[in-house]
Amino acid sequence: MTQGKGFGFGLGKMKELADAFKKAQQVQEGAKKLQEELEQMEISGEAGGGLVKVILSGNQEPRRVEISPDALGEGTEVLADLVTAAMKDAYNKSTMTMRERMEELTSGLELPGM
Repeated sequence: MTQGKGFGFGLGKMKELADAFKKAQQVQEGAKKLQEELEQMEISGEAGGGLVKVILSGNQEPRRVEISPDALGEGTEVLADLVTAAMKDAYNKSTMTMRERMEELTSGLELPGM
């Protein structure tokens, strides 16, 4: 009579599975903490040498726009371009920050696709 092996998992496989669940739980807890940190973070994008600043949270929620009085004399078209450029700068910085923080969170975990 052959000895059953359950679902085909030996004890080594069960330990690997338990370790994978533990790592997933660590990532989930870290992601929750990271989300809270990103909500509190402020990331500033600038244009025109600081004439226009756009501030986003770390998760890209708009916070405020700061426009120097000197920028008002540039005309509406130039001002609109400066605001757009500052928004892009803030967006790029926040995206880079999120990516870096996620890499820190998942480093060493050997997760597929990360």
